[in-house]
Amino acid sequence: MTVENSIAVVTGGARGIGKGIGEVLAEKGATVALADVDKSKAQAAADELPGESMAVGVDVTDPAETEALAAMVVDEYGRIDVLCANAGIFPSADLDEMTVDDWDEVLDVNAKGIFLSVQACLPAMRSQDYGRIVLTSSITGPMVGYPGWTHYAASKAAITGFMRTAAMEVADQDITINAVLPGNIRTGGLDDLGEEYLDRMRASIPKGELGTPEDIGHAVAYLASEEAGYVTGASLVVDGGQTLPESQLAIEEIGE
Repeated sequence: MTVENSIAVVTGGARGIGKGIGEVLAEKGATVALADVDKSKAQAAADELPGESMAVGVDVTDPAETEALAAMVVDEYGRIDVLCANAGIFPSADLDEMTVDDWDEVLDVNAKGIFLSVQACLPAMRSQDYGRIVLTSSITGPMVGYPGWTHYAASKAAITGFMRTAAMEVADQDITINAVLPGNIRTGGLDDLGEEYLDRMRASIPKGELGTPEDIGHAVAYLASEEAGYVTGASLVVDGGQTLPESQLAIEEIGE
């Protein structure tokens, strides 16, 4: 999978899945710009990457800041080959307690942030008739649901809907737009839930273990590669088989 010498932008790149994506792309020879609302953490993550990298502070809900992000990367490296639009949040709120502000915050970051990041980076890709855009969605929303995350699920389903039409609009310029749909990935946020909770999560996954940010990074690296040029508007599920069983009983039958 060829991403060597690509110029890649990763939003939400300071931690978790975004950091894992940046690490995999850098290990494969890409120059990586880690963009995050927390620039200091993005810089710390960028300092750990092999090869050339940079950190950029950005609020993906602000069109002026996403445009500035794209301009900074083009000024520094001359082009943008890959955009990994990954920035997202996942606060929990039951439906009867959720406020309009709760809803707007999640949809703004997770859905509008994708739109603005893609819109900002597209001119650079159009100018060279080449680009690879990978969006981080989730199995929650497009495929499954979970109580307390109606706003999160709506935002992640919105991403895949956006992807399908956006991919059509740029397909004739060798620009692809695809999505990864992670299952339960072990990040700092999940660790805070405790080992008992994590064990319950593992019990729902046929593979029997949680994914890692690097697992998502490898999937992104494929979709960001030159070889994936005939893949667009596609959703790549990376969940250890979590969405396969028809019931918990099906998982219990594994190995019987």
